[in-house]
Amino acid sequence: MSATLVTPQTAAESRTPGLLSVTFASLVKDLRMEWRSKDAINSMLFFSLLVVVIFSFAFDPTAEESRRIAGGLIWVAFLFATVVALNQTWARELRNQVLDAYRISPAPPAALFISKAVGNFLFVCVLEALMTPLFIVFYNLRSVGPAYQLVIVSLLATWALVVNGTFFGALSIRTRNREIMLPLILFPISIPALVAMVDATTMIFTGDASPRFWMQLLAVYDLVFTVVCLSLFESVLNAE
Repeated sequence: MSATLVTPQTAAESRTPGLLSVTFASLVKDLRMEWRSKDAINSMLFFSLLVVVIFSFAFDPTAEESRRIAGGLIWVAFLFATVVALNQTWARELRNQVLDAYRISPAPPAALFISKAVGNFLFVCVLEALMTPLFIVFYNLRSVGPAYQLVIVSLLATWALVVNGTFFGALSIRTRNREIMLPLILFPISIPALVAMVDATTMIFTGDASPRFWMQLLAVYDLVFTVVCLSLFESVLNAE
């Protein structure tokens, strides 16, 4: 019979939690906290409702005009609503020194970032599912182009907002005016993605041209910034 030699290093590695297990545990924790408090969803929903109602009273466009301006209205509303939720995401972790405990744990830092980004992605997707019927009713929207492309653009655009917002939310969480710092950093970085998502949505509504270029640009934007944020998050987490 052969005996397996267990060294302190192998024993420590066996006790180190894996990326998937930590990500899943952190995500479940965030979803459970949001289910109990509903802070992020209520804040985003209230803000989006204000945008829909205010702009619907500000002008009374025809159906053709609605299709041309709806892309900008929709994504501006979702952008500002996302910032409201992102400010709360990391603020929760500051309570009771949760971030400090995570820093000294053997859990991989990427797991925390992925769980936060996926959680925010799900929250914003829920908001979009709730608000889309209201946009359709208030602005008399109807897609001239393929409707399935709206789903693809929505997923790509939501991840573009969320992945950067989660990273910069962690970067600004320890600043004194984090509610102001996050949009100041996030909005300039999100301009290429915002232009792409607005133009792609408008093209689908009007049917004037193919949104393929803007969809590809969103996909590249998502890939690049996901890799960059994952690479730099450990430094942000360990920063004093």
